[in-house]
Amino acid sequence: MSKTSIFFISLALSCTLMSCGSEEPAKPAAQYTIEQFFKNENIGNGSFSTDGSRLLFHSNKSGIYNLYEVDLASGEQRQVTRSEKESFYAVGYVPGTADMLYSADQGGNEISHLYLLSADGTTRDLTPGKEEVANFAGWNKDKTHLFYASNKRNPQFFDLYKMKIGEWKPMLVYQNDEGADVAAIDKDGQQLALTKTITTTENKMFLYHVATKEIKEISDPAKPGSYAPTGFSLDGKSLDYTTDVDKEFAYLVRYDLATGDRKTLFEAKWDVMYAYNSENEKYRVIAVNEDGKNSLTVLDNASGKKVDFPAIPDGDILAVEISPDESKMRLSVGSSSSPNNLYLYNFADGSLKKLTNSLNPEIAPEDLVSGEVVRFKSFDGLEIPAIYYKPKGASASKKVPALVWVHGGPGGQSRLGYFALTQYLVNHGYAILAVNNRGSSGYGKSFFKMDDRNHGDKDLKDCIWGKKWLQEQNYIDGEKIGIIGGSYGGYMTMAALTFAPDEFEVGVNIFGVTNWLRTLKSIPPYWASFRDALYTEMGDPYSADSVRLHQISPLFHAKQVKKPLMVLQGSNDPRVLQVESDEIVAAVKKNGVTVDYMIFPDEGHGFVKKENEILGYGKILTFLDTHLKNAKKEMKN
Repeated sequence: MSKTSIFFISLALSCTLMSCGSEEPAKPAAQYTIEQFFKNENIGNGSFSTDGSRLLFHSNKSGIYNLYEVDLASGEQRQVTRSEKESFYAVGYVPGTADMLYSADQGGNEISHLYLLSADGTTRDLTPGKEEVANFAGWNKDKTHLFYASNKRNPQFFDLYKMKIGEWKPMLVYQNDEGADVAAIDKDGQQLALTKTITTTENKMFLYHVATKEIKEISDPAKPGSYAPTGFSLDGKSLDYTTDVDKEFAYLVRYDLATGDRKTLFEAKWDVMYAYNSENEKYRVIAVNEDGKNSLTVLDNASGKKVDFPAIPDGDILAVEISPDESKMRLSVGSSSSPNNLYLYNFADGSLKKLTNSLNPEIAPEDLVSGEVVRFKSFDGLEIPAIYYKPKGASASKKVPALVWVHGGPGGQSRLGYFALTQYLVNHGYAILAVNNRGSSGYGKSFFKMDDRNHGDKDLKDCIWGKKWLQEQNYIDGEKIGIIGGSYGGYMTMAALTFAPDEFEVGVNIFGVTNWLRTLKSIPPYWASFRDALYTEMGDPYSADSVRLHQISPLFHAKQVKKPLMVLQGSNDPRVLQVESDEIVAAVKKNGVTVDYMIFPDEGHGFVKKENEILGYGKILTFLDTHLKNAKKEMKN
C-alpha cells in the first residue's frame, strides 16, 4: 500500500482528444478466450552464469513461476524446477558454480525466503526462520560471500547479514535498531549506504563504516528531498544516488566520500528511476521513467558515448543486465501489447538474438491493442495523464462500453506494459482508460504529493473526469462506463461506488482497502520503517486523523452503494486482509445490490497462479458483460 508499491506495470504517442475520438475505418479483431491469453508466458529476471554461457530466469509457463535456464549458444531452454504449489523467482547463479538461488513465499504471504538449489538437485532453505523475511542484497567483490537483509532478529527492522559461499552460515554485518534500510553495499562490504524514511517524499541518507560502526549523514540537511543510493564506485571512493532536491524530477548525482563534493552525472525531463555500473565499470545503465515508459540509456564510461541497439519492431527495452565479463547484455523487451521476451546483445559485433517467445502463437499480434498516452483536464483544470486502450472495431456506429482503471499505491503509476487482463477486456470490446490521478508517481514531486490527506476526494474526481473524457469520444457508449482497480485502485473503485454512486454503472474491486482504520493499524511488522511516513500521508489511525479516515472508508458508508459490484480477494494477503472484502461484500448485499465475490485461498496481494487468473479474470468479463455491456437501461438503478 506504500507509494513504492506498484503492481500494474504498463509509452506511446500522445494523442489529442480529436485524434482519439475521430472516426476511422474499423476492422474488428478476432476474439480470444481467457485460456488463450493465459497461454502467454510471463518472464522475469535473466541472470548470467559466471562463464556467461547461460541465463537463469523465471517463467509461469507451467502455470506458476518456476526456474528456467537457456543456453546462449544453442538457444535451448531447460525447465529447472517443477513446483506445482509455490512460485519460485530467480535470483541468480552462485558465482563460480552451477548452483542457483531463488526466492519463494508461501501462498502469497510475502514471507519470502532465499533457497539454494544445488547442481545435484537438492534444495536448502538458507533463511529458515518461520516469520523471517529475507531479501537478496548482492555479492562481495571477490564473489566469496552473499549479502542479504533479514528481519529474523527484530520483525520490524531488516538487518544485513552475509554468508560465505559453501558454508552458508549467517554472520551479522549491520544491526538495524533505528529503522534505517541498507540501500547499497560497497564491493568489500565495509561501507554501507543507509536511508531512513521521513515522509513518502523525503528521506535521509547515511554512510556507515562496518569496522568502526561510525555513521554520518551524507544527505544535505539544508536540502530535504528524496535520496536513493544506486551504488558505490569500484574503488569505494564515491557513491552514486538519485535525488529530486531542488528539482521536480529525480536526477543522478555522484558524491565524493572524502571531500563531500557532489556532481550531477545525468538529468532528464523525467525521473531517473535507477542507474548502475557493470561489473568492472565499463558501462553505465540509466533508466528514465519517460511518460509511463522506460527509456534506457547504456553509456560507455570511457568514451561517454551511448551504446546503440538494433531496432526491435514494436518492442520497448524495459531492462538490461550486463554479463560479468562485460561482453554481452541481456535485454528484456516488451510493450503494452506484447509480453516480455529476453534478447541477447553482443557488444563486440552488435548482434541481437531473441531467446524466448512469450506470446501464445494462437493469438495474432495485430489483434492486440497498443496503449496510448492521453491527457485530459480534471475538475479544477489540472492536466491528468492516462494510458488509453481503444478496442479495434469501435466506431460511432458501433459504440463500446468503457472502464476507468485505477492503479495501486497510493502513489503507483499505470504504465505502458503488458497486462493480460487489460488485453482480454479490450479484445472483448471494452475501452480502458488507466488514469494516473493526482498523487501518482512519475510526473514530478508536486503532482505526487497532491493527494496527501485528500484521498477519496480530488483523486476520485480525477477518475470521474476521466469518465467524462471517455464520454466525449464518439465511439463510447457514455451510459455504460464502469470502474476497476486493484489494491489502492480497489479502494478507489469502492470510493466511487460509495461517495459518487451515480457516476459509474459497475465496479470491480480487486483486493481493495475499504476500512482505512483497520488497514493502517494492521501494517505488517516489516513495514515499520515506513509506517510513520504512510501515517503522515494518509493519517494516523491512533490520532484525531481517525475521524477523517472513518469518513473516507467505504465500509462505513456502504449503504450508499447501489450499482453492481464484483470483489476478488486472496486469503493470504498481508496488506489488505480478507476481512476487508468480507465486510464490504456483506454490507453491500444488505442494500439488495448484486455482488459477485471470489476468494482465492492460495493467493496474496496479487494473483500469480494461472488457474486463478483464468478463473477470476474470466469471471470479470462475465460480470461486465452481464451488468454493463448487456444491461438494459430500464433495469438500472
